[in-house]
Amino acid sequence: MDDLTASLPFWEGFVVEDIALVDGQVRIRLRPDSRQPARCAGCATSDLPAHEYVERRIRDLPMLGHAVTLQVTLRRLTCPHCGQRVEAVNWLDRHSRVTRRLAQQAAYWCTQLPTAHVAAMFDLHWSTVRRLDQHRLEATLAALPPATPRRLVMDEFALHKGHRYASVVLDADTRQVLWIGEGRSRASVRPFFEALGAKGCDRIEAVAMDMNTAFDLEVRKHCSRARIVYDLFHVIAKYGREVISRVRVDTANRLRHDKPARRVVKRSHWLLLRNPEHIRAASQQLQLKEVLEANSALMTVYVMKAQLKDLWNAPSAWAWRRAWRQWHRHAAESGIPAMAHFAKCLRGYWRGILARVRWPMHTGQLEGINNRIKVMKRMAYGYRDSAYFFMKIRAAFPGNA
Repeated sequence: MDDLTASLPFWEGFVVEDIALVDGQVRIRLRPDSRQPARCAGCATSDLPAHEYVERRIRDLPMLGHAVTLQVTLRRLTCPHCGQRVEAVNWLDRHSRVTRRLAQQAAYWCTQLPTAHVAAMFDLHWSTVRRLDQHRLEATLAALPPATPRRLVMDEFALHKGHRYASVVLDADTRQVLWIGEGRSRASVRPFFEALGAKGCDRIEAVAMDMNTAFDLEVRKHCSRARIVYDLFHVIAKYGREVISRVRVDTANRLRHDKPARRVVKRSHWLLLRNPEHIRAASQQLQLKEVLEANSALMTVYVMKAQLKDLWNAPSAWAWRRAWRQWHRHAAESGIPAMAHFAKCLRGYWRGILARVRWPMHTGQLEGINNRIKVMKRMAYGYRDSAYFFMKIRAAFPGNA
């Protein structure tokens, strides 16, 4: 057995007493090497006497395709500094039931595969794998330098089906995900600002978001110096839902007795919402031209969409003011109820749109991150523990500075 121990130098400080293959599993019995002094697991004091021996079953990395279980005899020591402690083992963490190398491998594969797949790979319970990965995530997040954000981006993503959402806060300069929490109300995002503290909140200069009143009010409450910047994408998306789609449906309803014309209008939904530069097929360009030439209301809302987007590209505050007034005048003169209503609602958000001139920010950074979050969620077939999921997201986006 001594020759066997020499050829298996995996368990420092221990001697292999027996190896057996039982039910497709490799079982190895280890006993302490009497030639090496026992060390306290708390203070590393060495050469302490053992007053008791305990048995512990430990899982190790698979060997030749078989799961490995170690039956380890450990010495319980009486330390003058720490009291009664089990001896320190270089390849085993305190109270752990898996070796360090197995824990490291399982945690690494959790960055590549879903937890259930990693559990099957190492023949471990999924809760054990999740715990190992969670320890890795905690260490990764603890090692990150303290964040001192000056510009933030706030957005939301669907957490589960049934209108359950989570809110995300991103550092606009470093692209680090700073915080994630369930919900999208004021109370949901308040813990972030409370954790940021008064000095951190006072440091915030600008926050990009969609026209979410809850985010807006909470930022104004905690970050009095911050300017709210409304994102172009969300405003245009809202315009498409509330104006373009409404006018298209009304136009199609008026053409119910002209079925060919009605069919053309009903099929133009995505063409009207897309940007002109993204319509490259000649057939689609021709279809869009026919729809706009045949329907003045659709032509009006389509042109007004382009003018609305220009507000985010104004070179100065005065140029923005002229474009803003002109757009509202055209909306009022259009005679389209949906357009007039949208323009009226938009007036209350003018400061956040004007702020884009001074702070050229947008939530596009978070939109890309949200897409990757969706991929992570699909790979894992969903997460039972939201806190664990949020840790994985933060570890996946530690920032670039």
